[in-house]
Amino acid sequence: MLAAARGVGRRRFLQLGGIGVLASFVSACGDLFAREPDGPLGDGSVEGSVIVVGAGPAGMTAAHLLRQRGADVRVLEALSSVGGRIAHTRDFVDFPISLGGEWLHVERTVLDDIVADESVDIETVTVGYEEDGDFAMVDEDGTLVRLSLGDVGFDIDQKFVGSSWLDFFETYVLPGIAPSITFDTAVERIEYGDGGVRLTDSDGGVHEADRVVVTVPVAILQQGLVEFDPPLPDDRLDTLDDARVWSGFKAFVEFGEPFYPTLLDPGDSGAGGGQRLFYDAAYGQDSDAHVMGVFSVGEEAERYQAAGDGAIDMILAELDDIYDGRASEVYVQHLTQNWNEQPWARGAYLTDDEDFRITRRLAGPIDDTVFFAGDGYTSFDDWSSVHAAAWSAREAVRSMLA
Repeated sequence: MLAAARGVGRRRFLQLGGIGVLASFVSACGDLFAREPDGPLGDGSVEGSVIVVGAGPAGMTAAHLLRQRGADVRVLEALSSVGGRIAHTRDFVDFPISLGGEWLHVERTVLDDIVADESVDIETVTVGYEEDGDFAMVDEDGTLVRLSLGDVGFDIDQKFVGSSWLDFFETYVLPGIAPSITFDTAVERIEYGDGGVRLTDSDGGVHEADRVVVTVPVAILQQGLVEFDPPLPDDRLDTLDDARVWSGFKAFVEFGEPFYPTLLDPGDSGAGGGQRLFYDAAYGQDSDAHVMGVFSVGEEAERYQAAGDGAIDMILAELDDIYDGRASEVYVQHLTQNWNEQPWARGAYLTDDEDFRITRRLAGPIDDTVFFAGDGYTSFDDWSSVHAAAWSAREAVRSMLA
């Protein structure tokens, strides 16, 4: 994402291969994009009833903050569990594998901001990549070049140790809102007007409230999976048409021994309208497992998606080409996550180089009745991250305060 002054960490992380381009990009960010999210909500209450559609990071944060401010809150979640695109699995190795959002790209004080409760102790939740951790990139003639992360001006992102974004929400946010969540309830229609909102789910159930917070991914609205009556305003529909959502694919490969650095740029990432990066998924974990993560979005992801079950063969072949067949020799097992196939995701997130005005137009409420929150509905210059989704929920709640 070329936008975020406060979220440059991930953008640097994804563009490490072009050091010269990276330097220009970093210097430009501070000048061009200065709109940051507002601070804590402060005093105030939210009157009446609110339905939150979706129990991902934005939905859980919105419900949590609304509950703190006295609103009558209900959450309707299409799936049978919370989390959305921060899903994880504990069945692969001895630490949780994040199938979606994985990193913390800003100061970890954002976790306190999300919870809005200073009594929560989260000081030991995250760990940063060390600046002397090695980084490798494949240059134009196929040579593997090794550098330190400090050499390329890498802003330290953070990872959860022995836990994940999902664990954070389940520990510090979910307990207070769990009784308000109804699972396996996919909202298909939202009627809104002066009398409040009336939602209809896929089983014909009707749910009424004074307001609604819609947190479904942008791709869900683009594909018309939620109908609005009256239809969304023309300018909102035009903005949805203009918004570009990347495809998303992640893979995790366990090896018998490590042969790879902390980060590996294959050299051609970004050449096809997307990004691809290999990284040490076990970095900082209390584990003897050797797991490489493969992150890809856009056309880079579509290459793997098109291969289906053959994606792992592509990944091993790419690594074998760089490391003289070592990947196949020590391969143990793998898992993949194709976010385009998830029925209530349908992709990854807005492209990193999206026009920042897109997210601002998508974020605005309609008639003080329909509000939007999520990583693609931000009124500030950051998007497509977990913390941005949580911040957007705070902004939606702020606009409701009496």
